[in-house]
Amino acid sequence: MKTLNRDILALAVPSIIANITTPLLGLVDTAITGHLGSETYIAAIAVGAGMFNLLYWLFAFLRMGSSGLTAIAAGRGDTLQQTLILYRGLLVAAVVSAVMIATSRFIVDGLLLFLEPDETTATLARRYFSIVIWGSPAVLATYVLTGWFLGMQSSRRPMIISIAINVVNIAISPLLAFTAGMKLDGVAIGTLSAQWAGVVIGSVMCLYYRLPRVRFRDILDLDALRHYFAINRDIMLRTACLIAVTLWFTREGARQGETILAVNALLMQLFILFSYMIDGFAFAGEALTGRLTGQGDIDALRQCVRALMRWGAALAIIYTIIYFIGGEWILGILTDSNNVREAAGVYLPWAVTVPLAGFAAFIWDGIYIGATATRGMLKAMFMAMVAFFVIYYTLLPLLGNHALWLAFIAYLLTRGIAQTLLWPRHQ
Repeated sequence: MKTLNRDILALAVPSIIANITTPLLGLVDTAITGHLGSETYIAAIAVGAGMFNLLYWLFAFLRMGSSGLTAIAAGRGDTLQQTLILYRGLLVAAVVSAVMIATSRFIVDGLLLFLEPDETTATLARRYFSIVIWGSPAVLATYVLTGWFLGMQSSRRPMIISIAINVVNIAISPLLAFTAGMKLDGVAIGTLSAQWAGVVIGSVMCLYYRLPRVRFRDILDLDALRHYFAINRDIMLRTACLIAVTLWFTREGARQGETILAVNALLMQLFILFSYMIDGFAFAGEALTGRLTGQGDIDALRQCVRALMRWGAALAIIYTIIYFIGGEWILGILTDSNNVREAAGVYLPWAVTVPLAGFAAFIWDGIYIGATATRGMLKAMFMAMVAFFVIYYTLLPLLGNHALWLAFIAYLLTRGIAQTLLWPRHQ
């Protein structure tokens, strides 16, 4: 058990560090544009980053699918399959990014129509998008490399990639934006440079594994590709359900007025802070579950699942206590608006319950991805999405914004419970 817990922490801690550093890329861009002399630049970066978040979110399957398949191959000691999984992922990333670049004009038009910024902001956001879209091959390839490294039982390499991306961005973006006078274009080129630096560093780290030569026709093996796309199709559909809930949560908050929108956005930061930590243990679950599944060691797999759940529960209890005792203090750090703070205090108890309601869903996601049991994960997410919408629209006339938070808590609980019930079928 000590060895198992040590393995979990060895994978979880670097993943947590990588999770924490990832938002710095957007934060640095926002900080730089905040000193360019116009709030329009800040709005343009916010819209531009939002467009890429929506776009790349759908292709998160490139990381998750690579992680589970590679971990299983690693558990079997199948070096050839490990290599083929990496190359297949990179090939798919290259094709998808090529399509994204070729259709970028239509993509940006659709995203701007959805986000509805004002005309000046839209013009600048479109320019930002037109530059940073050329980083899509690097971003998607980095997704594949990150998942592959995790499947190979290494979370330090994804951490190094994440830190390197931020270091390059911090070094280049201010230089181009201020010293070279390129303003928004400088920020965009800095972000683009950082993305390509990340994939170059990840590719160099692959050399450590001394991968065997493979034939291109083996990469294109039809049976293997069908299995690859079946797994990733389930993950993509699951992500679409997650996006639907997240966007609807934001949309319904906005319909209730500026104050409620600000309150919900503020309280969701507590959820995000928790997710950075719990995701580290979910990533550990991907690597360890996949390895043990590949080895066929069912008893060890059951011990691993129990250990991961204990870590998740302990973390959820700690966060719940912190939010219960210091929630109002945290809100005070996040905003100096008395009106928003007072309104947020009314809904704070819902945010306090999020860690306990959601930890099982996060941990199970990692376990299911590692075992490539993606169909069960999709079923659980679909049931959770249905629960969210049914509860919200049933109770909205009675509870208002409280109904939105109750529906969100029920959505998290349903995911965890459904995955718990479905798991025995995948052992």
